[in-house]
Amino acid sequence: MNIGTLATNILTITDFELRKVRHDMSQILIRAIQPVLWLLVFGEVFARTRLVPTGDYSYLQFLTPGVLAQSVIFVAIFYGFNLVMDRDMGLLHKLLSTPIPRYSIVLGKTLSAGVRSVIQALVVFILALILRVQLILNPFTIIGVFVIIILTGMCFSSLSIFLASFFKTRERMMGIGQAIVMPLFFASSAIYPIDIMPTWLKVVARINPLSYIVEAMRALLVTGHHDRIALDLGVTFLATVMLVTIASMSFSRIIR
Repeated sequence: MNIGTLATNILTITDFELRKVRHDMSQILIRAIQPVLWLLVFGEVFARTRLVPTGDYSYLQFLTPGVLAQSVIFVAIFYGFNLVMDRDMGLLHKLLSTPIPRYSIVLGKTLSAGVRSVIQALVVFILALILRVQLILNPFTIIGVFVIIILTGMCFSSLSIFLASFFKTRERMMGIGQAIVMPLFFASSAIYPIDIMPTWLKVVARINPLSYIVEAMRALLVTGHHDRIALDLGVTFLATVMLVTIASMSFSRIIR
C-alpha cells in the first residue's frame, strides 16, 4: 500500500469518527466538567494555601499543564468503551469487512481521539485564561502543545483499544477506564512536583508516561526551559508507536 492510499484510509476513518462528535457535542461538554473542577476548586484552594512548593510559578500555572493532560487521557482512555458500543450496534463488523487494513483503522480511530482531545483541551485553555493564569502563548508553544495533545490522545486511545480486545463489555471497559485514569494522574507530576514525593512514588512517577507528557507541556507553557523536552517528546512518541502497534495487532479480537 502506498502512502497516498494509507493517508486516505486513515483520514476517512478519522472523518467518520469526528462526525459522531459533530452530531453530539454533549460528550465534550460533560467531559469538560472534571478538568473545570480541578482548576476552579482544587487549583484555587491549593493556590491560596500554598501547600505545594512550585518555585517561581503560581500553583495554577503549575497545575494547568497537568489538568490539560488529565482532560486528554480522560477522553482517550474511554475510547474502547465507544468501540464496544460500535461492535454491539454492528458498525465494527461492517468496518472490518472492508478492505481497509487493520492498522489504518486503528490509526484513523486514534487520530480522531487525538483531535477530539484538542477540542477538550481548548476548554481548559479558555478557563485558564479566564482565571488569568500566566502562560507562554505563541505560535511555537501552541503548535507544540497541540502536537503533544494529539500524540497523548493517540497513545491512550490505543491502550483503550487494546484493553477492549480483551475485556469486550461496556461495564468492564468503564471500570477499567476509571481504574487507570486516577492512578496515572496521581502517580505523575501533574498536581505536585516529583521532588516532594516519597521514594517509592518517585520511582513510579519516573516510569509513568503521563509525567513526561505533563513536563513537556509545562516546559512549553510555563517555564520556557526546553533542555529536556526532546526526552519528554521522545518518550511520548515511543509510547504512542508501541501502543498503536499493539492495538493494531489485537484489534480483530474485539468481535470474536
